[in-house]
Amino acid sequence: MKYLRTILLMLAVTFTANVAFAAEHSENEEEGGISLKEILFGHVQDAYQWHVTDLGGEPVIIHLPMIFYSQNSGFHVYCTSQFEHEPNAELLREGPDGFYIQGAEDEKGKIVEKVGDELQPVCFDISITKQVCILFIDAIILLLCILIPARWCKKHKVDDPAPSGFTGMMHMLIMSVYNDLIKSTLGDKADKYAPYLLTCFFFIFFANLMGVMPFPPGGGNITGNIAVTAFLALCTFLVTNVTGNGHYWREIFWPEVPTWLKCPVPLMPVIELFGVFIKPIVLMVRLFANMLAGHAIAISLSCMIFIMFGLGGFMGNLLGGIITPVSVLMSIFMMFLELLVCYIQAMVFTLLSAIYIEMSHAHHHE
Repeated sequence: MKYLRTILLMLAVTFTANVAFAAEHSENEEEGGISLKEILFGHVQDAYQWHVTDLGGEPVIIHLPMIFYSQNSGFHVYCTSQFEHEPNAELLREGPDGFYIQGAEDEKGKIVEKVGDELQPVCFDISITKQVCILFIDAIILLLCILIPARWCKKHKVDDPAPSGFTGMMHMLIMSVYNDLIKSTLGDKADKYAPYLLTCFFFIFFANLMGVMPFPPGGGNITGNIAVTAFLALCTFLVTNVTGNGHYWREIFWPEVPTWLKCPVPLMPVIELFGVFIKPIVLMVRLFANMLAGHAIAISLSCMIFIMFGLGGFMGNLLGGIITPVSVLMSIFMMFLELLVCYIQAMVFTLLSAIYIEMSHAHHHE
């Protein structure tokens, strides 16, 4: 019951944050409705600063460092607090030394420099943006969740009583992933690849949970960013193909099929080679699409309330009154589902990575 109350409280806060987020944007839209596209992409896209919420009409912002290189004036380090919060008539947020954040909103912005009458983009930008900051937080949480149980194991013997509390929970999760996914797929090769696969699982799992959480250290859906999922898929691609054995490559370039299917026209080798690159693409798109879709549905359900009331008149108020309880109930259901999806997507990515690695170590069968 204690954990159930905690989960319900988190879901209530998450729904309230989604509604507040939609209401905040609805006040800035033209009369007659709100822009779902603006709200959704404003939620999932990156930003130079971390906008938490608005209190009393004033934005609550976590300012982040901006580090970039200009071909005209060299390296610069600023803080987002040095830039104007609202864009001017030219849709530029003015900053120091002739630098600007371009775009009507921060999420659309790029750092540009005014040279004469022209705006030139900086050539090298390594700013600590919102999603980079969340990546660091996710990495720190991952290290703590692994090093704390590892420290316990170092100080205890194998036949000691099982740990309790946080350490016991992490032991349970780690052994569950290792035995049910990694060991059952890779067999005697499990120990070699377990560190990488366990890192994938817990990094994705914690990143997904932080995406559902509406307040810092959460509030950023980094697994809904295709650049992050592309890097994770690239890691699996490299591990799979760099450690693959000779039979794996032989099956790609000279598979055991009738000769006319591979010479003179290399039909099967081309198909097999396509498969090598399709596998990481599947990993990338599956994780990205599932996490982005979950957030899109949750935000859309919250926005439905404001869309109905935005119609105005008796019909708008009637439809708004009808849709409000439906939207609330469906949002709560989607949030429960999102918690489940956070675990499932981490598990699926890890399982598919293990399967691809096992396939790269195939042996010849008579």
